[in-house]
This record gives sequence, structure tokens and C-alpha cells, in this order.
Amino acid sequence: MILLLTLVTFVILLVLSLPIVFALGASAVVGLLASGLPLQQLGSTLVTASQNWVLLAIPSFVFAGSLMERAGMSTSLVELARAMVGWLRGGLGMSVIVVSYFFSDICGSKMAEVSALGSALMPSLKKAGYRPEDGASLIAAGTAMGMLVPPAIFMIVISEVTNQSAVALFLAGFIPAGIIGACLCLVVLAQAHILGWPRDTRASLSRLLLALKNAAVPLVIPFVILGGFYMGAFTATEAGAIVALYAFIAAKFYYRNVSWSEVFELSYQAGVLTGVVIYLLAVATIFQYLLGISGAPEFFGHLLAPLEGERWLFLTGVAVMTLLFGMVLEGLPAAVVLIPVVFPIATKIGVHPVHFDIVQTAAVGIGLFTPPLGVGLLMALRFADISVGQHVRAYVPYLLALLAGLMLIICVPEFSLFLPRSAGLIR
Repeated sequence: MILLLTLVTFVILLVLSLPIVFALGASAVVGLLASGLPLQQLGSTLVTASQNWVLLAIPSFVFAGSLMERAGMSTSLVELARAMVGWLRGGLGMSVIVVSYFFSDICGSKMAEVSALGSALMPSLKKAGYRPEDGASLIAAGTAMGMLVPPAIFMIVISEVTNQSAVALFLAGFIPAGIIGACLCLVVLAQAHILGWPRDTRASLSRLLLALKNAAVPLVIPFVILGGFYMGAFTATEAGAIVALYAFIAAKFYYRNVSWSEVFELSYQAGVLTGVVIYLLAVATIFQYLLGISGAPEFFGHLLAPLEGERWLFLTGVAVMTLLFGMVLEGLPAAVVLIPVVFPIATKIGVHPVHFDIVQTAAVGIGLFTPPLGVGLLMALRFADISVGQHVRAYVPYLLALLAGLMLIICVPEFSLFLPRSAGLIR
């Protein structure tokens, strides 16, 4: 009864357009009152849940990503991707997938990534003869895949929620993202022959070398992140500080196109977003406690019990639930509400915690770009200036490719575990 009252309050507040973070907090307070629990627990829980060093990485990565996007580094990455695969039929479409992989290392925020890629690539796609719905599909699918490429804020949050190493998750995401990216590129290649998409450019070694030279500054970051984590040179929090400093130096002294007022504005925005994320984590802790005393873990245990005999079936069932949560509630609320409830069940049946987190990260990324309610998808459609109804049919092949990649990650745990295991971070 308490859980039902809490959920009804949450849904009503969402219908009234209250921001999710406040709806979650208000419904948690209602649940505490209905349970007869002291409200003093609210303050202590808010403080305790926000005290984790790994959360300090969030403002650093958000600031670095915003600053590098403002400096125009996405443009050089787009040119590099076009030089790498543009000579193939449908090469411009493939370059969207490639640049999504590169840019995700830098950006950290999915909405910022959609904005950057939409503004940089949509005009070129339209000019080359791609339909608006195809352009929106490419950007949406590529950004969904990029959820697995660090430094995604979601990975930092889910590492806190499941008590796993953020560095291990960062390393674990590189190969699964490449697997999903390969699935998407195969779909683009097939679509290019069916729809007659042109080659973007001729193969040219000189153009590739020039693009590599121009993209050298942003390309340093993936190597720093991957190499530093693999060798154990720094933690996720230290990596955030290093990347933020590098972004600042590159923007101010190499590109020289970002003013001091813009730097302070981006710092302020990073602080605001960090406050929202930490507050969400804090109030969700109360929500999780209410779920626990209301018997939600037992309910989900019974619901998922038929799938526990096969790990891949269990992971598939949980991934579908996470995908739906990610579509309706966006990414972070899905992590802090659903995942803590099912995570203990997963570890009990022998699913590796890092593999579980990577599967859920991929599912949330796909959910953000799943019609008709995916927030990321709706933003991508704004750049294409089309409706969800106009877009759905064109998006089906890409959605199937995303789901096929997800199933490969589920069925082959070593895709997720190889890098962190070889780095000695997990067993």
C-alpha cells in the first residue's frame, strides 16, 4: 500500500510536469510519512548518499565536454570520420557512427552530443541526399551506442549505485560500444545499397593524414583515458580533472575561440547539472529504502524467477525493463530506481557485476532513443524537423541493430570483461 501511494504520487507529479528529480523527492517524502518513519531520516540520507569521491568526476567531465564542444572539436572529428569511411557507399552515414564513438569520449552528456552532431552533420546529410528521417536515425542510433563510451555520466552514477569501480566500467565499455557500432555500420552499408546513398569522398591518404593532424588535439583524450585507466595511472576522479585541464588549455591557447565569460558560464552549467545529479542520487536512496521495506525486491525476484535458470535470459528480461524505464524516465532515474532492486538478484545467480552494469548502460542508451517517448530521440528529430510518426519506419533497421548488439553483449560477457580483467581491475 505504501509503495502504491508513493508510485501514484510520483506519476501524478510527472503528469503535472514537475521535474523528475523533484517528483522523486516529493514522492519519497510522502512514502516516509505514510510509513510513519521520522523525517529526520531525510536529511541524514541526503547527506550520506552524496558523499562519494567518484561523484567529483561528474563536474569535471561535463565541463570538459561542454568546453571542447564549444571550441569546435566536433568539427575536426567529423572530418576525420569522413576521411576514414567516406569513400565507402553510404560513407557519410557511417561517419556519423564513427564520430559518435570518438565524440562520446569527450562529451560525457548525451543531450550535448545529440546537439553537437545534429548541428554539425544534419546539413551535410541532407545535402548528400539523405532523407531527414535517415539523418535523424543515424544520429540517434550513433548517440545511443555512444552511451557505452566513457566518460558517460551514467557510468559514474551506476558505479556508485552498484558499488563498482568507475574505472572498471569505463574500460569495460569500449569493446561493447565497438560491437554495437559494427552492427550499425552493417545496417548503414545495407541501407546505402537499397536506397542508393552516394560515396561521400574518394579514398585519399593525404586527406586522412590532414584530418588526423587537425583532430590530433581531441584524439589525445581517448588515448589518455584508455591508457591511463588500463595502466592504473589515475582514478576516474583524477581523470576528470586531467581532461578538464586539458580541455581548458586546448580551448584557450590552441583554438583561442572561447572567451573567459563562456568558460565561467560553462563552469556554472556544469555545477548546476552536478547538483541535479547528486540530488537525484540522494532522494533516490530514500526511494530505494521505501521499495525495500515495501517488498519490491521480493516482487521482482518472483517476477524474474522463471528467467534465473539462464543468465542471458535473466539479463535480457532486466534489460527490457531498463530500456522501458530509460525511455519513460530518462537515463539516471532508471539507474537509481530500478537497478538497485534487481542488482542483488543478478549477483546471486552469478552474473558478473561489471557485465550487469554494462548491459544496463547499453539498455538505458537504447531506451533514450526509442520511439515514441525517448528524450534523446525527440531531440534528434528537432534537428531533422520531422515528427515521430514520420520517423518510426525509417528507424526500425537501426533499432534492430542496436538490439542485436545488445544481445551480443549479453550473450558474450567477455566483450565487457576483457579489458578490465586484463588490467587487473576485476577477476
